[in-house]
Amino acid sequence: MKRIILAASVALSLVACQVNYEKTPHGTAYKIFAGSGGDTAKAGSIIKFNVEVSVTGRNGKSDSILQTTFGKMPSYSQVDTSERSRFSYMEIMTKLRTGDSAIVIVSVDTLKSNKIVDPNDSVLFVNGSSVQFKLKLIKVFKTQDEAMADVQKEMDVENAVQIKQVEDYMAKNGFKGVRTKSGAYVSIDNPGDKNVMADSGTIASMRYKGYLQSDGQVFDTNLDSSKGHTEAYDVSVGTQGGPNSVITGLDEALRYFGKGGSGKVFIPAFLGYGPRGSAPLIPSNANLVFDVQIGNVVPAPPMPANGGAQIMPQ
Repeated sequence: MKRIILAASVALSLVACQVNYEKTPHGTAYKIFAGSGGDTAKAGSIIKFNVEVSVTGRNGKSDSILQTTFGKMPSYSQVDTSERSRFSYMEIMTKLRTGDSAIVIVSVDTLKSNKIVDPNDSVLFVNGSSVQFKLKLIKVFKTQDEAMADVQKEMDVENAVQIKQVEDYMAKNGFKGVRTKSGAYVSIDNPGDKNVMADSGTIASMRYKGYLQSDGQVFDTNLDSSKGHTEAYDVSVGTQGGPNSVITGLDEALRYFGKGGSGKVFIPAFLGYGPRGSAPLIPSNANLVFDVQIGNVVPAPPMPANGGAQIMPQ
């Protein structure tokens, strides 16, 4: 299956160099490659599709893939034909039928002039380069319930794949660990003080190094000055999405350490940054590894009686 997907992607790349592109009313270049002729995507339809996003012609360098769902969990979206869709692949979605593939190309200069990407970004989006989208429409759903059921099914499959990747990585490198409730793994070097655990309702002072499982590239650390900061990070354990919170996999793992504890945490992508990643250092669907050291652990301050909301004077 992976060979078929790779071959299809290569074929689209080769064809892209040999075709005359059509243009949308906004001037977005595109080319559609007809499939078997299935359901048509309409405005408001919920669709399932694969997309690969790359930057081409960047300072004469080869294409740089920013994100891809090919061979991974597909994307889902509602077809948007409003002005918000301009200069994106969504402009052509109503031209596609299930099974169709397409290439969409937008210049970085256009994206910057319309403030769709940061006009000052000279790292990911270099002036004179282009953003290229490779698409394949997989399914058009008739109801929202049907779409949600399909999303859950694909998530279950993808999550199991990512957990297996983490387990294989640990086995290959000789690590043993405890699995958290959601699927991260914790390898404990020093459990720390079991009477002072980093649990919900505590503030845990953490030093860490985070790197990609795939190639070991460090994306952040405060163990040294390589990332510009060395102060400990005070984690509010158990407050997902709140101030001083961390990704789910790391939050679950911290509860296995007490004051003074240390070890490694292995996090499948769905418990980290998921399909969005965290550009430019963490790609989509990236499994992560953290070296962690827990310093002090103290009770979190009590919430105000009003839950933290400000009471405005009358």
